[in-house]
Amino acid sequence: MIALLLALGSSLAYGCADFLGGLGARKAHVLRTVMIAAPASLAVELLLWPVLGASFSTAALGWGAASGVASAAAFALLYKTLAIGPMNVLSPVTALMSAVLPVGVGLLQGEHLATAGLIGLPLALVAVVLVSAGHGAGAARPSRTALLLAFGAGAVIALQLVFLHQAPSDSGVAPLIVGRTVSSAVTLTAAALMRRRLGPERPAYAMSAAAGVLDSLANLMFLLAVRSGDLTVVAVITALYPAGTVLLARGVLAERIHRGQLVGLGTAAVAVSLLALT
Repeated sequence: MIALLLALGSSLAYGCADFLGGLGARKAHVLRTVMIAAPASLAVELLLWPVLGASFSTAALGWGAASGVASAAAFALLYKTLAIGPMNVLSPVTALMSAVLPVGVGLLQGEHLATAGLIGLPLALVAVVLVSAGHGAGAARPSRTALLLAFGAGAVIALQLVFLHQAPSDSGVAPLIVGRTVSSAVTLTAAALMRRRLGPERPAYAMSAAAGVLDSLANLMFLLAVRSGDLTVVAVITALYPAGTVLLARGVLAERIHRGQLVGLGTAAVAVSLLALT
């Protein structure tokens, strides 16, 4: 039950972070948004160090660094994806991609899927097709570029979660601190190299920082959840995060989607729920 509640909390925090990050990336170059979000995340994790402890073993350093590289790519790809929009279509596509890889890793490591999970995986693929195939007048149809970015964002998010799961369970928040330090360094280096292409627009500081803080809290809750539960279950429950993004996108941005895409979103919810039942 504790793992379930932590995974649900992680899901909610990821959804809110994605919305704020995507909205911030509409106001300035995505790297300007990530330059604020990544250090804000690191500040939160450093504050948690005295409370939760950290053991910087070789394994914690290695897996933490790997998660940091994936995190930097995830920040950039995800916020760029959501900036292009529509959020309420692309966010679920990303979520499904981010769930499939951890499930596969969990199965390879000896975890088992029940009948519900065996139904849920192919259903998830059907949901991806439905969500991305909207049509009709006024439908919110994602571009090919946006879909490719969504798939890529989902893949690197999955890698980040898998790498965090591989870190020693007694390492405290060390993997998070190392990972966020690496992702901040990668982001700032990329921004310095591309400074002439970032444009004159100033980032939405408060919005970007809030996205980073929420992302850090989401990572923490995921790490605690996966240490007390199965990766296959925790990952797919965490993948419910588009619910928060979609609700905020509808309420704040008034985004509308085609009926067929709504069916796809419903199918995605059923697929993720079936996977969680395993």
